[in-house]
This record gives sequence, structure tokens and C-alpha cells, in this order.
Amino acid sequence: MNGKGNELTRRKRLLFRCTHRGVRELDIILGQFARAFLPQMDSQQLDDFESLLEADDNDLYEWISGRTVPPPVMDTHVIKLLINFKIDVINNC
Repeated sequence: MNGKGNELTRRKRLLFRCTHRGVRELDIILGQFARAFLPQMDSQQLDDFESLLEADDNDLYEWISGRTVPPPVMDTHVIKLLINFKIDVINNC
């Protein structure tokens, strides 16, 4: 498989992980975010996003909701995008 095929597979796996975390709220938030941003992420952003998905569900939800600040190692452009991401409530009914 060529590089483009590997990248497409990686994006599909990341989307699956976003929508099957086991916490409904995170499935919705991360799934919508992934659909909006995964297509244009570069390889560094994909690495950062993949690292972010390794975080504990409770920690991740706390960071996204603004209740706590992500640790410096997770303080990337991707987490900032995610924190500022607004879900389109009308299309998410």
C-alpha cells in the first residue's frame, strides 16, 4: 500500500476510535470533530490527535469541557482546536 493509502487508513482508524470510546458524550464530540478536521490534518497533527486519544476518557472530557487545563505534553494545536470546537446542535439531533 502506498503512503496515501496508509494515510487514508490511519484517518479511518482515528475516526473509528473517536466514535467508539464507550462514553457517549465523547463519542459525539470527538466524532463530529474528527469528521470536520481529520481530512485536513497534516502528519504532525495526526500524531498529536492520536496521542490525545490515548488519554483517559475522564481527563479528556475535563480538558474539552474546560474544567481542567491539559498537561503541557497534550497542549498542542489539536487540543486547542478541539476545545474551541462547537458542535452543530441542529445537525446532531
